[in-house]
Amino acid sequence: MDLDATLAALAADPHADADLAELALHLARDEYPDLDVDVYLARLDDLAERLRPRLTGRLAADAVELTQLLFADEDFTGNQADYYDPRNSYLNDVLDRKLGLPITLSLVAAAVGTRAGLTVEGVGLPGHFVAKVVGEDGASVFFDPFHAGRFLDRAACEELVTGATGQPFALTPQAAAASPNGAIAVRLLTNLKSVYLKTADFSRAARTTERLVSLLPSDAEQRRDLGVCLVHAGRPGKAIGHLRAYLAAAPRAADVETVGEFLSEALREVARWN
Repeated sequence: MDLDATLAALAADPHADADLAELALHLARDEYPDLDVDVYLARLDDLAERLRPRLTGRLAADAVELTQLLFADEDFTGNQADYYDPRNSYLNDVLDRKLGLPITLSLVAAAVGTRAGLTVEGVGLPGHFVAKVVGEDGASVFFDPFHAGRFLDRAACEELVTGATGQPFALTPQAAAASPNGAIAVRLLTNLKSVYLKTADFSRAARTTERLVSLLPSDAEQRRDLGVCLVHAGRPGKAIGHLRAYLAAAPRAADVETVGEFLSEALREVARWN
């Protein structure tokens, strides 16, 4: 996979085809440069090979077999004890540790199920990512990979979102639809960015935001965040263009003064070098 080309394709069309597991593994190489993507893809293939003979062609039964394999036989689970561990967002770590976030565990389920011949899709519910197995007739079975693959009916989906967001929620057909590949990539990276900002790891936050800028080139706030992170990370020269781009795109934004101060700081630092 050409990562830059894939990100550009998803930026142009969030519905563009992409192997999200392969994409996630290539993104993980930002943190693990020596990561062998093919080794981890082979693990997913092996899990799919184990699942394939267990499938019956009946939607509910096949959903049971998928969740049984991953969350009972293999013991994948949500990392509730350390939700903000960045390793939860790197698919290689998720496969190694069998711990992850709702979105990365959903990626594992989709990758394994799809490779075995099922249609498994990720659904970005507000506050909590889930997955569903879809039958040939369009019927679907929702499940929650973060909580041992438990099955979800409409009421359970609504309760899950309300618990996560504190807001009432109705599972409309639009909310229940599969998330586009581009949106999943954005959500994965946004989670990771939040972790690094929470720990003030600005170098890694900048690196992650740079990927988000590739996916969301017209999002001025991503350019702002990248510029601010670069200033904090001691790379003011690279920050200037991003901060200027934000101020040009959002001249009436509430944070213009603050962003202008970061730009001035970056310009002063660069001037000291000359």
